[in-house]
Amino acid sequence: MKILVRATNWLGDAVLSLPAIRALRGANPQSEVVVLARPWVAALYEGERSIDRVIPLTAASGARDWLAKWKLGVQLRQERFDLAVLLPNSFESAAIVWLSGARRRVGYARDARGFLLTDAIEVPRPGEIPPHERYYYPELLRRAGLIEKLPEIQEILFCGLGESRARGEALFKARGIELPVIGVNPGAAFGTAKRWLPERFAEVARHLARAHSASIAVFGAEAERELCGQVATAAGGNNLAGATTLREFIDMPVSPHAQVLRQPVDCAPCGLRECPIDHRCMTRVTVDRVLAAAEIKESQP
Repeated sequence: MKILVRATNWLGDAVLSLPAIRALRGANPQSEVVVLARPWVAALYEGERSIDRVIPLTAASGARDWLAKWKLGVQLRQERFDLAVLLPNSFESAAIVWLSGARRRVGYARDARGFLLTDAIEVPRPGEIPPHERYYYPELLRRAGLIEKLPEIQEILFCGLGESRARGEALFKARGIELPVIGVNPGAAFGTAKRWLPERFAEVARHLARAHSASIAVFGAEAERELCGQVATAAGGNNLAGATTLREFIDMPVSPHAQVLRQPVDCAPCGLRECPIDHRCMTRVTVDRVLAAAEIKESQP
């Protein structure tokens, strides 16, 4: 069987989609799994062992550039896919997969697109599945009968961490940045409401660099170069914003360790780009708290 997976459009969602793609591959070990992905997330899937190929989706998003989308549909039709799984909720994603001619087209019944799907799956209601977003995509597969049950998802790790780490070390050395390195990623694409304070990023980086005789590298998108420059200057580090590809970024700060620090507040979640009050969800996360969490992770094998 030949399977097409229309990938999610954003990096965080792409990471969260990996358990679903792995579960789909596990249920179809002899099938060819092809991912259709936007260029800015495609590199994340390229090192994934459950995927055979990645096809870039370069047409403009939304109700634009339909000629390019039609040509993509013609290209995909030549592949003769047996099954297409849509991870995004958009009408556009369903239209492109419909153009592909895949015999079975599975996706959530969102955005008035049910008529384009052979399997329009009801969206889970609150409480029907575990609350974390990592179960949203596997549940689509379960409800469509593509997997028997939801997989156990303790953590999401990239494939080939050892090889990725080695490539990252080589990239640092090529840039003249001595190891070990404290990596900082201070940006937030949605807006400052979801961003910790830049001066606190810098203070944490300075402290950890002194404690571990480490260099500092600040990562971000090209649009975040000014912000990252401020953090890099304050921390005495290197500003790499806009200077790495996604694959290089993954290789350079990759780590199996992660910890989420969150300050519960009455106004969360707000869904706003800018905080209209005192930004308490972020300002109440202190430097000392972040340092303590970082040192705990540092001490683990």
